[in-house]
Amino acid sequence: MSEKTKRHTPPAGTPPLVQLTGIAKYFPGVVANENVDLDVMPGEIHALLGENGAGKSTLMNILTGIYQPDAGEIIIDGYATQFATPLQAIAAGIGMVHQHFKLVQAFTVAENIHLGWSDTPRRASAPVLEARTAELARKFNLETRPGARVSDLSTGEQQRVEILRVLARQARVLILDEPTAVLTPAEARELFKALRNFAAQGNAVIFISHKLDEVLEISDRITILRSGRRIATENTSDCNPRMLAKLMVGRDIVLADMRRRPAGAAPISARPVMSLDNVSALDDTGAEALHDITLHVHAGEIVGIAGVAGNGQRELSQVLSGMRPASAGRILIDGEPVARSHAAAFAELGIGHIPEDRLHSGLAPALSVTANAVMREYKNAPVTSRGIYRPSAATALAKDIAAAADVAIPDFAIPIRNLSGGNQQRLVARREMRIADKVLIAAYPSRGLDVGAINTMLRYIVELRDAGAGIILISEELEELLNLSDRIAVLYEGRIMGIVESDRADVDEIGLLMGGRQQHREVA
Repeated sequence: MSEKTKRHTPPAGTPPLVQLTGIAKYFPGVVANENVDLDVMPGEIHALLGENGAGKSTLMNILTGIYQPDAGEIIIDGYATQFATPLQAIAAGIGMVHQHFKLVQAFTVAENIHLGWSDTPRRASAPVLEARTAELARKFNLETRPGARVSDLSTGEQQRVEILRVLARQARVLILDEPTAVLTPAEARELFKALRNFAAQGNAVIFISHKLDEVLEISDRITILRSGRRIATENTSDCNPRMLAKLMVGRDIVLADMRRRPAGAAPISARPVMSLDNVSALDDTGAEALHDITLHVHAGEIVGIAGVAGNGQRELSQVLSGMRPASAGRILIDGEPVARSHAAAFAELGIGHIPEDRLHSGLAPALSVTANAVMREYKNAPVTSRGIYRPSAATALAKDIAAAADVAIPDFAIPIRNLSGGNQQRLVARREMRIADKVLIAAYPSRGLDVGAINTMLRYIVELRDAGAGIILISEELEELLNLSDRIAVLYEGRIMGIVESDRADVDEIGLLMGGRQQHREVA
């Protein structure tokens, strides 16, 4: 029997752990949810699919007491209930790990686990809290470092802390919003193992994701939302990626070979538009994260950066965009060394940057949609004229950027953190492409997007390439890199192991390079 089939099967007649019936939620000018039904059984991993803005997060915010439904009913263990606050939902065994973690960065893992928890001892030393945390980690098979400060943890470690916080409070239904978006493949496998163990004990998981392959791997049933309404609920065994994609977006998604250049596209320039010449850089702890990187990108080409997450990609994108200084070597733009290594100077030179962490590195979460959309151009006309900021002009520009990004925004004055992650990503991308006259640094631009939005995002990048900009595309998705890139550089432990031409790429060879090994023949 496979690991997938070892699951808890409730007796006949057992009610769902969670049942939502006729749920509706409306915001000004937006139907977030309408007449949505959902039931989740004990022992089940139930996937929730839908495009960005389809209503998935709103539905889960209703289930967890963050929002109140405008219509419909929440039924837990066969009994109708209402959650006025998230604390009431937690008390009923409903716990959620959000896409953007809610940990206190300055606290230790143990302190975060016990913060705001009624079972926390009134007087407890750090060793006691750490011992309790270690015991919880063993119980739920979630490896943690109880005494470590959260700010020193990797993203995958922080996610385990978030999950442990929820499970420690005796959650029976665990809701995960895009849980693998920031995980390495190895971390994702460990997460799936923990989720299967949790469900096998008669609990349930609601798994929100855009990655169709992993949904098919981990789930038992799949519910698809579109435009706030439930389209279908299917057994996973009856589904395939193409069918799910069509249910999500309402049409067939065809991914063309995007390396093909249309007539009139800008040719690849003879000389590089941007170069790294033996560049090294330090990480936040002072250790060397990049080692002697030499890389060239020409106008009109896409250079892909492949590698398992955590091998220097973050530091590389920051060096390329001026956010992190090089500790050695030179950065050249149009053949000239860059004198001032900071983000504003790079932007003025025509370097755009779609960062890995869009919410905290690409946006000011508390500021309005308008302020975030125009922040790269706020000093320029028409937003600022004769030294005076013009709010009406800023809003008009923000509306133009939103229209180009195909993002519907009911109110440009709302904080940008209120938008879905996919809409945030598309706004950042269009904003950065406006200033990327020479080079666009795109770090995981399709991360967290649904299949339709990914296709749109990648077409944005191809359009910019065809207009004559150089593109550096950092991605963990090898298929994406092969579909877009002219050349692929493989990064391992801060070093470029090799650069291969995409039209002659050998997937096995790239895999070896990603693991720090080379085949016998030399790679350019």
